[in-house]
Amino acid sequence: MAQAQGTISINGTVQSAKDHTALPGASVTLTRVTFDDKTGTVTETNGNFRFERVTPGYYTVEVNYLGFKPLVKEVTVQQNSVNLGTLELEEAATTIQEVQVVGRVPLGEQKGDTTSYNAGAFKTNPDASAEDLVQKMPGITISNGTLQAQGQDVKQVLVDGKRFFGDDPSAALRSLPADVIASIEIFDKKSDQAELTGVSDGNEAKTINIVTKADKRNGVFGKMSAGYGTDDRYMLGASLNFFNGDRRITVTGLSNNINMLDFSVGETPGGGMRGRRPPSGGGTTTGLISTNTFGLNYSDMWGSKIEVTGNYNFTERQIQNNQFRLQNYILPADSGQVYTENLTSATTNASHLFNLRLDYNINENNRLLLTPSLSVQHNTADNVLNGNTINNNGALNETQNATTIDNASYTFKNNLYFSHKFGRPGRTLATSLNTSISNTEAENSLLSNSIFYRNDSTSEYRNQFTALSREAYTWSGDVTYTEPMGERGQLQLQYGIGNQWRDSDKQTLNYAEETQAYTLLDTTLSNRFESQYLTQRFTTGYQYSTDKLRLKVDAAYQVAELQNEGLFPETYSLNRTFANVLPYARVDYKFSNTKSLNFNYTTSTNAPAVEQLQRVIDNANPLQLTQGNPLLTQSYQHSFRGGFRNFDMVTNQVFFVGFFGNLVQDYMASSITRATGEALTLEDGTVLEEGQQLIRPVNLDGYVNLRTFAHYGQPLNVLSSNLGLHGSIGYTRTPGLNNGELSYVSSPNFGLGLTLSSNISQNVDFTLSSNSTYNVVSNSLQPVLNSNYFNQNTSLKYNWIFWEGLVYRTELNHQYNAGLSENLDNSYLLWNMSISKKLFKNQQGEISLSVNDLLEQNVSVQRNLASAYVEDVQSSVLQRYFMLTFTYNLRNFSGSQAPTQERDFPGPLPGGTPTPFPPQG
Repeated sequence: MAQAQGTISINGTVQSAKDHTALPGASVTLTRVTFDDKTGTVTETNGNFRFERVTPGYYTVEVNYLGFKPLVKEVTVQQNSVNLGTLELEEAATTIQEVQVVGRVPLGEQKGDTTSYNAGAFKTNPDASAEDLVQKMPGITISNGTLQAQGQDVKQVLVDGKRFFGDDPSAALRSLPADVIASIEIFDKKSDQAELTGVSDGNEAKTINIVTKADKRNGVFGKMSAGYGTDDRYMLGASLNFFNGDRRITVTGLSNNINMLDFSVGETPGGGMRGRRPPSGGGTTTGLISTNTFGLNYSDMWGSKIEVTGNYNFTERQIQNNQFRLQNYILPADSGQVYTENLTSATTNASHLFNLRLDYNINENNRLLLTPSLSVQHNTADNVLNGNTINNNGALNETQNATTIDNASYTFKNNLYFSHKFGRPGRTLATSLNTSISNTEAENSLLSNSIFYRNDSTSEYRNQFTALSREAYTWSGDVTYTEPMGERGQLQLQYGIGNQWRDSDKQTLNYAEETQAYTLLDTTLSNRFESQYLTQRFTTGYQYSTDKLRLKVDAAYQVAELQNEGLFPETYSLNRTFANVLPYARVDYKFSNTKSLNFNYTTSTNAPAVEQLQRVIDNANPLQLTQGNPLLTQSYQHSFRGGFRNFDMVTNQVFFVGFFGNLVQDYMASSITRATGEALTLEDGTVLEEGQQLIRPVNLDGYVNLRTFAHYGQPLNVLSSNLGLHGSIGYTRTPGLNNGELSYVSSPNFGLGLTLSSNISQNVDFTLSSNSTYNVVSNSLQPVLNSNYFNQNTSLKYNWIFWEGLVYRTELNHQYNAGLSENLDNSYLLWNMSISKKLFKNQQGEISLSVNDLLEQNVSVQRNLASAYVEDVQSSVLQRYFMLTFTYNLRNFSGSQAPTQERDFPGPLPGGTPTPFPPQG
């Protein structure tokens, strides 16, 4: 008698073939052969596993367990449940000699396009965070403060397959201690829409999945710290996790004036260098920073059908900064033009961020996903700027100005996805609706005095007030239909439509002495502008899957209409229509369980932002004016990436090589018009004095960004450590216009790096890393300004627990720069250290005395490349202070997995992400 589809299941038991003992925590993956739909689970303590709500079709069941050979079994599901019985795994053929050579716990394995690392193979100190742990793993590095895996920025972190703190990898990795982690998995996560339709759309994000130990999923754990130091430096922070089976709540908070941007459970007492890295979404670590932040993350299963995750974050930052800027320009007629600037700023940034995700599995054939988000921000700033321009003939101009800024904005987004599976496997219908509304209200005041030394030494004084109001509303929707083609193919048809409406109103009022108020409208600095960008897209595609090969190709025909309307001070209308073909291709080939190759090619268009289109002058810096360009068109981008991975489980050697590239047609570049020799009057009547410039965006071809990255890692048994070597070769070319002349700034770069991380014991933990980059900068207009520069960053983190619970920690960070501008502090050694004493019977408390920047050498120097100039920037930084800190590590686990709570709401979808290694105690 046939069962209803919603009740069909596949179950079985995993045992050792040698002694017939159960293998708990084994990874079991169910794959629908034709469409490559994957669902994962883990065996229970008795070795049992079960997949519910299985659709009839052809499947493979793959079982993996460390130390055993993988087992793959083909299964045909018709109208009844399938009991696979006992699946026995053979032990891996590892000889005694091999064991002596390796001499360590296996690092992990490569499962298709997912790289899995066994956390138990990487020893860290007892107070380490997830961030400390992953940095010991092959292919994971920190580049310019950003966490990267296999050469790409990590975009999100999951915990047991569930989102954790939205799209903020830093918050996730710094909130979890390393000792609760069983394994780390790295893979390219598909977009929500691609997961619903089963059809790749090229929008993938490098993702880390943290698999927790089974006995650490029910309890309360975290860290709390408080410290006070010299110069009234203080720090108060906490990160607490409340795990109860499916329900997980994490609360974080931080208040400090030592430049820590967020709290890390692995932080060096008194604030080390980890909390100073910029958080996801942007931020700065230069200047003197005071931060107050609070974060809340929630995830749960509501009944048996709804999975819910959400997070809220409040942040307030006050930043005091002194910045020196030096720009060398690239126009032959400039005769050595150089611009220097000193900026003193005091800013306050406050933000509220809220994200929610409701995943409702209505039944085996229907699924609904809702993802609303809200961002509210309020920023204020007081800036004092002194700038001057010189060339070989002497001083050209100078300006002194003071500005105040008050900016409030909000953005609300909502994405709704629905998918339906028909009776025939592979036949699906999916639809989505995405909406966004945003508003910005800003009030700025400017008091400036500018002197132009040529042409009888004229001067310009301004006292003005500017009110800016911007609104935007966007919506998009699509319908996708898939149909099986044979046993291994699938056809895709899609129609999408979307519109972006934007309005920007800027009014600048000059100060009137008669009324003692800002009442005089300046029409040259005021503008009202509207823009709409309507797109329609028709897509057809085909994908083909076998055990080793996955191929996906499609092509979209897109018609876009860009409508720009000027409403004040002049009225005009510019309407343009663009027709484009957007191809896409992806190939994945698996040579074996440990070797895989992939290639991905996408094309896309990008509409200009409203501030790039609005033809109104911004004179925040009177020497360097900016203005939008309503004649801008959309850009067309070709993007590609590929890679080869190999993970040898016998030798624990890891190798990865990847390549990435972007080629842009109609790139939105900068056009700089500069008065050289005498004053210059532009078409709109704007007058530029000698040395003064106007920057506008223009469309130019020729932007190129290419990069390759390679990593090799292996254990060093002699040192009880893991060695990682990586290298990169990159090339960027940026086009620009300088007084109407086309110019290119090209910069090949070459990078080398190594990481040596200890695997000795919890009492001795160190990580030594060094990264070097050599840049070759060439200018097509001014070859005499071609330059090479080199930077190297070397760091050492060392933790030593010795007699009677005493702990010595040190962090050394050496930065070497060569080839930058003269008179800049090019190199420094930042040395932080602490001595601590563990307290209480369980040693969960700790009192520490620490010093930040012991040698008082900390500086910040950065080089930036633009099409018109090469720029060096030096900013103020926090220097030496001492701090006394008390820390308490909370660990309270029940030691068992709590059952899923059946409440008044439905719960999670079947399936998930790649599954864990057996827990390492």
